[in-house]
Amino acid sequence: MKTEKLEGLLIDYIDGKLSEEERIIVEKEIAENESAALLYDQLKQLMSNIDRTSTLEPTSTLKSNFEKSLQQEILNSNQGRQIFFQPMVLRIAAGFVFLIASVVILFWVNKNYEQQREIARLREEMDSTKRIMMAMMTNPQSASQRMLGVAASYQIEQPDDEIVNALLKTMDEDPNTNVRLAALEALSKFHQQAHVRTALISSLAKQKDPVVQISLIRLMIEMKEKSVIQELDRITRDKESIKAVKDEAYSGLLKLS
Repeated sequence: MKTEKLEGLLIDYIDGKLSEEERIIVEKEIAENESAALLYDQLKQLMSNIDRTSTLEPTSTLKSNFEKSLQQEILNSNQGRQIFFQPMVLRIAAGFVFLIASVVILFWVNKNYEQQREIARLREEMDSTKRIMMAMMTNPQSASQRMLGVAASYQIEQPDDEIVNALLKTMDEDPNTNVRLAALEALSKFHQQAHVRTALISSLAKQKDPVVQISLIRLMIEMKEKSVIQELDRITRDKESIKAVKDEAYSGLLKLS
């Protein structure tokens, strides 16, 4: 079975979208083909990690609640002091406050420790997702795997330099137009970052694929990036540029000038 067809079937198999006949074929392929089994494990882990990367929303109000509880106990103790002046009563009240404070602090420390463990677990999952994503994005034999790798980057809110550079390289050099467009779409999410913006501007002069050129020009217009006016003017006069690209560049000149 061809790799690209198998990838599509595996993704649908993981999502539970295959017919009974297709499911049997895929399960047989996984059982008999070591490469298919490895690809299945990679896709399953990647899709699972993508689903779970947005689940962590750490909120910690326990410290605030503890402080409020402590202040309330002190207030109660002060009120008790106005009624009972006996030292023994005050010592008992102070001990009671200390006990409550100790319990709350221990609970908060334990909760904070659990949150740190959860954060560490999610970071490990993110690192695993990143490794698989990078491997798929650089797969020279499968455009569909590279596309899936790029799609995984959509889930990352704050990509590091390695991911950004991989997306830029994909946008500029990938032999498949659809993969380059997907990389451009992913990068457009991060165009507010200075180095991404600079790289996108620089890429406009390198692009030769008309579809990517048009999409990149539209992004420059959306970004209101006036620094590309000179490059747009060059494109309108470039004899090798097709009419659709020249028209888009001319439209960009009118909107950015």
